[in-house]
Amino acid sequence: MPHLLLLEDDADIRLGLEEHLRREGFSVSGFGTGKEAMRHLAHGSAGTTARPDVVLLDLTLPDVDGLDVLRMIRADAKLRALPVVLVTARNEEIDRVLGLELGADDYISKPYSSRELVARIRAILRRASFLAPGEKPQHLTFGPISVDLDQHIARVDGTALELTRREFELLAYFLQNPRRVLSREKILQQVWGLEYLGESRTIDAHVRRVRAKLGEAASLIETVVGVGYRMGSVDA
Repeated sequence: MPHLLLLEDDADIRLGLEEHLRREGFSVSGFGTGKEAMRHLAHGSAGTTARPDVVLLDLTLPDVDGLDVLRMIRADAKLRALPVVLVTARNEEIDRVLGLELGADDYISKPYSSRELVARIRAILRRASFLAPGEKPQHLTFGPISVDLDQHIARVDGTALELTRREFELLAYFLQNPRRVLSREKILQQVWGLEYLGESRTIDAHVRRVRAKLGEAASLIETVVGVGYRMGSVDA
């Protein structure tokens, strides 16, 4: 049973969501303040409590900014790959984009339907098909970049990269399709899942972060204007 950490300061909304999510087959730990949630996550990182499978994070909290909670998650080596969905009433686009830049996997704006929220959670929890065990190559390389799917490690010139789960999956997908133009819609379907309901802007934010971590190898991920991205030039 997937375990969710729900951070929502409105008690009525939190209790209603907890009840709905449990009916949908999830176990839930609900919190009303960022400090409570961060303490719980710290215990999960230390192994003293069960680590959640996904975090539903409200950005507007009474004690700390929700983005600070996200920063804490992404700064912890044991929590870095934890999927995070931003749940917010904020309408400003900059909040959503900043959340994606900081490593959120998705966002949903209030008001939203419980059905949509559950669909997003299930899409995020479902591993991309190219990471599933099977006959597919488990070691991918392109130039100085290498990805070990079995050990979940990416390297540039032999140096390991600190990637979130989604960043790792995105880089692996690029390496599986060298010199092929991949549309944003195709990337959303293959990496985020067929039920993903977000926007293609999510792709741009994640690609920027992956490029920043690739260093000099960042130029290998080319932007194809009006379409999407390509790993390596066709003339290379």
